[in-house]
Amino acid sequence: MTLKTTARLALVLVLSATVMAACGRKGDLERPGVAAAKSTTPGGADANKPAVEDKPFILDALL
Repeated sequence: MTLKTTARLALVLVLSATVMAACGRKGDLERPGVAAAKSTTPGGADANKPAVEDKPFILDALL
């Protein structure tokens, strides 16, 4: 491989890693069953919190 090909491959790998690292939502990691149990708890501390507004993201259409 030439230097140009190696540099191009490295650039593609770095950009791919950056894009994949930026995917997802910010917040605590919870198992799906635990998150569902927390949201259905009546009268708990979480019931008084206002719902978080879901802000659309430019790449949401791709998902």
